[in-house]
Amino acid sequence: MTDWEMYDKRFRDLTLPTVKLEKLYSGVLWAEGPVWFADGQFLLFSDIPNNRLLRYVEGGGVSLFRSPSRFSNGNTRDTSGRLVTCEHGSRSVTRTEIDGSITVIADRYDGKRLNSPNDVVVSQDGAVWFSDPPYGILSDYEGGKTPSEQKGNYVYRVDPVTGKVAIAADDFDKPNGLAFSPDESILYIADSGASHRENGPHQVRQFRVKDGKLSGGEVFADIQPGVPDGLRVDTEGNLWISCGDGILCYSSEGACLGKILVPETVANLTFGGPMRNRLFITAHTSLYALYVNAKGAARS
Repeated sequence: MTDWEMYDKRFRDLTLPTVKLEKLYSGVLWAEGPVWFADGQFLLFSDIPNNRLLRYVEGGGVSLFRSPSRFSNGNTRDTSGRLVTCEHGSRSVTRTEIDGSITVIADRYDGKRLNSPNDVVVSQDGAVWFSDPPYGILSDYEGGKTPSEQKGNYVYRVDPVTGKVAIAADDFDKPNGLAFSPDESILYIADSGASHRENGPHQVRQFRVKDGKLSGGEVFADIQPGVPDGLRVDTEGNLWISCGDGILCYSSEGACLGKILVPETVANLTFGGPMRNRLFITAHTSLYALYVNAKGAARS
């Protein structure tokens, strides 16, 4: 039986008591950016330090999808189903076209290179939202060590019509994972500043979204142990948030419902499978999966 920690009786309805956490693959250095392709029934995920994108197929195991991947991190799909990727190596957000060619969506703001785009989501209007902390330029392990050209670590929005890159939020230490509420009225953004600064933030904040702009930004949850990294939302609006020893589940009102315990530090997660009720979990050296009694929201 899977190890669960139950903090609220509502979490029982989101779990399946007979399922077990499955280790699907091991041998990566830092697994990140899982994204599910329902039309192909496969999962893509990044192995950042090994500079590669991997593909998992049920019954077929893991194979190489792209190498080098320019130190890819977060991945998502746009409204046309194309792969959108944050690349530490190129310090850009890119789109993989249907023919396999790669288009740069964003690599600069105000004429200066981005830091190292980390995570990305695409809203229904086609706008691309991404976080840009400096993790990929702090060392040569997940990119290339180099000074930042930006004045801070921002969250950006790329206009779907003009392609203009604009700052959407500018008051983060190290902005990280992003996820929309099911109706896209709220954008949740993780701040993992405590990863490199004592007493730095380790929280998820929530912003109201209107006409492509953010307001609010109050703290939704303080995440411990470790820091929040990736997060996803299910169809009922619950947040599933990575932490140092597993995945925390919060209601949309901010109540911590429970935790899935994972034997490695969790970096990211996504819903997948034919019913979108399987959590794929990228955790340090391994890829895990777990069935839950919840379904991922659109493109989660």
